[in-house]
Amino acid sequence: MKFQEKTAFVAQCTKTVSAVYDHLTTLPGVPLSALPGTAALIVVDLVNGFAKEGAMYSPRVEALISPTAALARQFLETGRPVLALNDCHTKDSPEFSAYPVHCLKGEWESELVEELKALSIPVIEKASTNGMQEPAVLAWLNGNSETDTFVVTGDCTDICVQQFAIGLKTHFTRQNRPVRVLVPVDLTDTYDLGLHGADFTAAAALYNMEVNGVELCAAIADDTAKEKTP
Repeated sequence: MKFQEKTAFVAQCTKTVSAVYDHLTTLPGVPLSALPGTAALIVVDLVNGFAKEGAMYSPRVEALISPTAALARQFLETGRPVLALNDCHTKDSPEFSAYPVHCLKGEWESELVEELKALSIPVIEKASTNGMQEPAVLAWLNGNSETDTFVVTGDCTDICVQQFAIGLKTHFTRQNRPVRVLVPVDLTDTYDLGLHGADFTAAAALYNMEVNGVELCAAIADDTAKEKTP
């Protein structure tokens, strides 16, 4: 890429960011009842090391715990599968050349937050930012072959969520299988640190997911109570 003069570059980027903001803040919600009974919820990296404390902790991620647990409970109560992907590294992980040491295998940081652990959700450990690289994830997908709608939530929007959502979409595209990968904006977030501004990087990642075939929505609305009302 050849950068244009700074003033022109900033002006063009401002125009684009403004349009992306307008789009992302006016997305519709999706009712839970509109999802098929085989729809699956994938929770990415809602572990203690990101959501409770540690070198990679963010209060923005901690804020995802309660609403994500509520959605997971709704999926389970309606017979829909839920899977958690947990960041989990050995001490010699090459990832620590890019990020501080975090979520070591066998330690508290790599465990699912208690609010989700209480729901007895199955967990697959992942040793990199991209959960689609894990053989156990591919095995889980093969074992849930009837699923053609995947709701992806968690953190970080611009790292593990983005890589997994696009990887999941392209995994099925390669097989000529049309699946729906859906990311509710209210249930994913990232962290603030230096040049890594959470608002900008999250918005850019959401935009990037969408142009790569991932569907975005404002939220998954729980309308199951209405269905049960006589």
